[in-house]
Amino acid sequence: MRSTFLLPGLLALAGYASAALNVTGSTCTVTPLESTNGQEPDDTPQILDAFKQCGKNGKVILTEGMFHIGKVMDLKDLQNVDVEIHGTLRWSSDIQYWLRNSIGVEYAQRSTAWRIGGQDISIRGFGKALFDGQGQLWYDENRSGSNQAGRPISLTLWHAKNVFIDGITWRQSQFWHTFVAYSENITMTNLDMNSTSNSQWSTVNTDGTDTWNSKDVFIKNWTVTCGDDCIAVKGNSTNIQVSNVHCYESGCAVIGSIGNNPGNAPDFVQDVTFDNITCTHSSNAAWIKTYSGTGRVKNVTFSNIRSENVNQPIYVTSCIYTARGCDQSRLPIQDVRWINVTGTSRYNIASAIHCSASNPCSGFSFENVNITPLDGKSTPKYLCSNINGQSESGIPCTGTCPADWPQQLSGNR
Repeated sequence: MRSTFLLPGLLALAGYASAALNVTGSTCTVTPLESTNGQEPDDTPQILDAFKQCGKNGKVILTEGMFHIGKVMDLKDLQNVDVEIHGTLRWSSDIQYWLRNSIGVEYAQRSTAWRIGGQDISIRGFGKALFDGQGQLWYDENRSGSNQAGRPISLTLWHAKNVFIDGITWRQSQFWHTFVAYSENITMTNLDMNSTSNSQWSTVNTDGTDTWNSKDVFIKNWTVTCGDDCIAVKGNSTNIQVSNVHCYESGCAVIGSIGNNPGNAPDFVQDVTFDNITCTHSSNAAWIKTYSGTGRVKNVTFSNIRSENVNQPIYVTSCIYTARGCDQSRLPIQDVRWINVTGTSRYNIASAIHCSASNPCSGFSFENVNITPLDGKSTPKYLCSNINGQSESGIPCTGTCPADWPQQLSGNR
């Protein structure tokens, strides 16, 4: 048996009372450092050292207490490792450091504070782990801007395979809470996320998760309050299964955005199910947003969706944000089902679907879609354009949907 304490010299120079990393066999246990003279320590070096020593065929344990994360953590080659997190990870308030050093993740110039890759990885929080991004500092600094370069995603799975994440709470994430990229067989369960601004500036871009270039992703038992997309399935995502999620103040269950790649590279999304999703006071509930690019969306099911005071519950657009090229899109949307979608819309629009005239939607269907305007008096409207087989779809179109129909409304239309 091997038992050692790491970095005693460095810790002594820094004035810390005790070493933070204990290694016993293939298990590395990290204890948070104590503050000295009112100055926050940086626990990043010993956490990274723990993964270096025990990140292959081992176990890494972060004990109870407050871990201060002052540097990026890039762990791309983990193998057969169990990670236990019993305490709080708080990312530092040094915004300029993160803007300069967060790790690029390719997609739309996004970057991350913590990147994990490899295979056969288990990360468990036991309902006690807390990730604190000190997001209010970011919301105020960003001043409601969109997609600020260098603003870091909290946690990214990157070229990861066979990953299980369970029992973690996020509060005030810096940017997206999680990102799943180039990964497969990912299971994330029992996660609680809440990023809410208490100032004049909105959170913006605090998605619960986004999948991209990934397959076989399983999401279950989440509660998310985020002010942006709750669960977003982006380009080249296949077999994404989402169930038992409650989204507050969000975009709820969404395909997209897709179709806006450099060089007009195609985006394909296929075999996606959202089941038993509750959307509370959100912008949309069960929806699809694409640009007028190339690719395809195929075989998507939104089932057992509960809409509670949602601005525009069902929405499909082929030209999100731009209203350009709406009817020239080369990105067909096919075989989409809305089953048991019930509840209330904030205004009188229950559904607005505009498909491209050059690539009409096909295989769309409504089954037991019953959305009532919140005022209890208005008649719900279902707007439709360019849906092949609409008369057999169960979609009760009450009018056409213009190409530039907005994602969010400000009143009855």
